[in-house]
Amino acid sequence: MINWQNGQLFSSLFDDIYFSRDSGLAEKRHVFLQGNQLHDRFASLAEGAFAIGETGFGTGLSFLCAWQLFDELAPTGATLDFFSVERYPVDERELIGALALWPVLQPYADNLITRWPRRVPGWNRWSFANGRVRLTLAIGDVAESLPEIHHGVDAWFLDGFSPARNPEMWTQQVFESVVRASRPGATFATYTCAGGVRRGLEEAGFQVSKLPGFGSKREMLKGCLPGSSLMRPVSSKPATAIVIGGGVAGCAVASALAIRGISTALIEHSPALAAAASGNPRGILHTRLSAGMNPLQRFVLASYGHALALLDEKLPIDGISRAECGELQLAFSAEEAKRIDKLRVLHWPQHVLRYVDAAEASSLAGIELAYGGLWFPAGGWVVPTRFCTELATSPAIVRRTGHRVESLMAADTGWRVEGENSRGQSWFCEAEVVVVCTGYQVKSFAPLADFPLTPVRGQITVVPATLHSRNLRTIVCARGYLAPSVTGSHVIGATHGFNDEGVDLRIADHVENLSRLAEISPTLASAMNIDSLDVGQLGGRAAVRGSVPGAMPLVGEILPGLYASLGHGTRGLITAGLSGELIAATACGQLPPVPASVVSALSPAKRLIGPTRS
Repeated sequence: MINWQNGQLFSSLFDDIYFSRDSGLAEKRHVFLQGNQLHDRFASLAEGAFAIGETGFGTGLSFLCAWQLFDELAPTGATLDFFSVERYPVDERELIGALALWPVLQPYADNLITRWPRRVPGWNRWSFANGRVRLTLAIGDVAESLPEIHHGVDAWFLDGFSPARNPEMWTQQVFESVVRASRPGATFATYTCAGGVRRGLEEAGFQVSKLPGFGSKREMLKGCLPGSSLMRPVSSKPATAIVIGGGVAGCAVASALAIRGISTALIEHSPALAAAASGNPRGILHTRLSAGMNPLQRFVLASYGHALALLDEKLPIDGISRAECGELQLAFSAEEAKRIDKLRVLHWPQHVLRYVDAAEASSLAGIELAYGGLWFPAGGWVVPTRFCTELATSPAIVRRTGHRVESLMAADTGWRVEGENSRGQSWFCEAEVVVVCTGYQVKSFAPLADFPLTPVRGQITVVPATLHSRNLRTIVCARGYLAPSVTGSHVIGATHGFNDEGVDLRIADHVENLSRLAEISPTLASAMNIDSLDVGQLGGRAAVRGSVPGAMPLVGEILPGLYASLGHGTRGLITAGLSGELIAATACGQLPPVPASVVSALSPAKRLIGPTRS
C-alpha cells in the first residue's frame, strides 16, 4: 500500500502523501500537538488519565509524537490513553521503513515496531512505558469503530488523508461520533481547512476556528466543545484492591491493577499460585474462531493479540517456559471443515492465520497429517505457573497464599473479605475494590451465588516421546490437541466432564485422550505405540474450570467496587489478560480496551440470575 516517491511516503490506495513534503514530524507537532495545546495541557495534568482520539493511525507518527511529548512534560502520576482507527494497516516492513525517517523518535518507534506483529483485525490494546501509555488501535472502519468508544476523549487528531481522496473519514456521522466520545471541553485539530469539514464539525457541536497551517498549507482548523479546553476532571483511581483467586485470571487482574499503582492483595487458598485449573504443566494458546464477528469472536480475537503482546513482555520465548511453535486446527470432520471454509475466505492477515492443505500442514507439523486446516503461526504453548508468577511479581502486589476466603461483604471502605489461613487463624482484609476470580467456586459467596457457572472437569495425558514423535514441531488440534515433546514427553488433552468436580486421574480419560491422538494422526499414533502403552502408568493431571452458557466470560463490574473475571473455560490463557486490563481500566475511569458492545456482552451484572442483580 505504501510507495516511495522522491523520498516521500505515498499511498497508492488514496493517491495521497502520508506527510508534508516539508517535514512530516514538524507537521504532526504543529497541527496536532500545538493545535490541541498539548504542551500546556500535559504539563498541567494532575494524577489521572488523559485521552487522545485519532482518525487514521497510518504509520503511528502522531502517536509517537504525542507519547514523546507526554513523556517529557506530564507528571509521574499521569497516564495517556491513545485511541486510533486504521482500516488499512501497513505491514512490518513498511512500518520500519517509514519510522526510520525520524531517528529522534527511535526509542518510541522501536517499542511500537515490537508490538506490531501482534496486531489483529478489530481492537488491539498495547501498553508501553511500564503501563504509563496505552494504545488502543481499532483496525477496521471508522464509522463502525468510533461509536464503540465510551465518553472520555480529551483531544482529537483528525487525520486520514485528504477529504477529497478519502471522503469516508470525513462524514457527518464520523463528526457526531467524535463528539459523543468526547468529554466536555474536548478539543480537535486537523490539517485540512475544507469548508465541508468546518461546517460538519460545527454542526456536530464544536466551536471551530482557523489558524495558520504548516508549510505550504495556508490554514488549518482547530476547535473545542463547550467547556474549558485546558481543565478536565481528574479520574478517580482506587488506592487499594483485593483479588480473590491466584490462577491466571486473578494474576492478570492483579498485574493490571498494580501497573496502575494500586496496592493489591492477591489472595489464594492453596499454598501456591496457579494450583487449580491454571496448574497444568503446559497450556496451549488455542484461538477458536467462527466466521461471524459477534461479540464473543471480537473479544477472543482481541484477547489473542493482547495475550501475545503480554507474553512477549512477561514470558519471552525460550523453549522452556514458552514456545511459539504455531498451531494447526485440522478440518478433521464435516463440521470443522465447514467452519474452516467460512473462515478461509475472509482474507485474514497472514501473520494471524491462513489456510493450508494436508501437504503443507504435514510439512509444517513435521509429521504426516491426513487433513489440512487453519495455521496460526503465533500459536504455541506456555507454562501457566510461570506465567502466573511473572504476572504477580510487582512491588504493588502482596501475595497471600494459603488464605481461604469465607465471606465477602460491603464495608464503609468499600469491601471486606474474611477467612481462615492454613494455620487455622482468622483474618480479614478491606479495600476499595474487590475482584473475584475463583472459577466455579464463586457461588460460595452470597453476593454471587446466582452466577450461571458450571464446573467442567478436564484431564490431560502425558505420554513418552518416541523417535518418530519427536519430529512434531507444532501444536495440532482436532477434537483434542497434541503438543510437541518437551523433556521427552508430549501433552495430549483434554477431556470435558460437565458438573464433575473430581480431580483424580482416570484411566477412562487417558483412553479418551489417546483415541483423540489417533484422530489427529493415525501414522503418529501408530509410531507412538499407543495400543501397547500401560494406560494405568501414564502421567497426567485433572482440574476443574468454570463454564458459562454461550462461552462468553463474566468480566466487569457487578456492584460498585465489586468486579469479576470468571468463566474463561479452556480459553483462560488467551482471555485472562485482556479481561484484567478491562477491569483495571474500568476501575480507574480509563478508556476500555474493547468495544462498548463487547463490554456490555461481558458484563456479569447483565447476566445475573435472580434478586442479586437489584
